[in-house]
Amino acid sequence: MDGFAVIAEPTRRAIVDRLRLGESDVGTLVEELRVSQPLVSKHLRVLRQAGVVESEVAGKRRIYRLTDRPLPDVLAWVRPYVDRWSTSFDRLAEALDDEEERR
Repeated sequence: MDGFAVIAEPTRRAIVDRLRLGESDVGTLVEELRVSQPLVSKHLRVLRQAGVVESEVAGKRRIYRLTDRPLPDVLAWVRPYVDRWSTSFDRLAEALDDEEERR
């Protein structure tokens, strides 16, 4: 699955955003994101298969964290825009906010 398909789903994006803050188990993700356990598990499986998250077993729990590997196709697509706007990160933030509002 390409990187754009991985992040196209809002629940997967929410999981990635949450894991950016630190590792978590499924139960905590369910509670914080307010979605069902089967849905969180389904999306974690997709994210794991795409190489975005990794997990380790800690007792009876499975702990998830982001990997250090970015989504190369997403990064390659966005890089020219970051380079263009690198003179002002404020301008980049405004452009991304504008793009998000249009969706």
